[in-house]
Amino acid sequence: MLDLTRLQALHAVATFGTVTAAAGALHCTPSAISQHLAKLERETKATLVEKDGRTLRLTEAGRVLVEHAGRVLDAVEEAEAALAAHRETVSGHLTIASFPTACRGLLPYALRALAVDHPGLEPTLQESDRQVSLDGIVRGTIDVALIDEWLEIPVNVPPGVAVSELGLDVGDLILPAGHRLAESAGPVTLEEVHEERWIGSKPGTVCHEWLRRMLPGVHPTIMVNEFETQLTFVAEGLGVAFVPRLARTALPVGVTARPITPEAARRVSVAWRASAAGRPAIGATVAALRDAWRHRAIFTLPSVWDAGQGAVHVV
Repeated sequence: MLDLTRLQALHAVATFGTVTAAAGALHCTPSAISQHLAKLERETKATLVEKDGRTLRLTEAGRVLVEHAGRVLDAVEEAEAALAAHRETVSGHLTIASFPTACRGLLPYALRALAVDHPGLEPTLQESDRQVSLDGIVRGTIDVALIDEWLEIPVNVPPGVAVSELGLDVGDLILPAGHRLAESAGPVTLEEVHEERWIGSKPGTVCHEWLRRMLPGVHPTIMVNEFETQLTFVAEGLGVAFVPRLARTALPVGVTARPITPEAARRVSVAWRASAAGRPAIGATVAALRDAWRHRAIFTLPSVWDAGQGAVHVV
């Protein structure tokens, strides 16, 4: 019978590309990974990996075994989750990843609730964009992730990842208080401010891509990722910005928020490995995030989407 630890080592090398990276993911030494691979090759009487520069490349036999190893490891994780659910204990380590605005807007409330209700749980939090978070879930380095999705830029959810919607975060046009449109009646169209000086996120971010898609030809003159910083530039009359409501707690003096038409909103969702869905810690964390979202009910406004809140899909 093939050794599970050796299969895990091969799967980690296939996922992370190098012995050193695989060792870091499995919390062991590179020499231990190399020994596991050597023993697995002797066990299977096949060459499973080959050197390719600084990385390792799977042979055809290695690819076949890794495909099966992935299913075996998923089954083991499901068994562990089922056993944890049987014990009904919410404890142990849990890694949460989140996009920046949800870190500020949702996680403090959720983590405080988890600390009160489940003192045996040891969550850690890291800020990352959605693709890094989804990759971490697939690789097993992240347990739960908060991700955002603009309608115009759909998320490519990897296979085996479960996603559940929390709600919709509507965005507004942010103007200096003395702007010609600051006191206008009704929503503002983006075309009305196409020629304005724009303050936006840096290239390579989802929000920057969204703005360029919505307003072709717009080139922000001030580019900072932190929305709170964008608001300070708007307050000084240096331009206009588009800011989701989850990204702000209060507007600074000298700034006005106007709704836009058509309404623009991003879907905020929580994701985890489908094979780990039975872990009580996962369920408790998702529940805490749902409570945090309801706590900020100001953001659950009428939707541009037809999808019902709370739907779960696994890709």
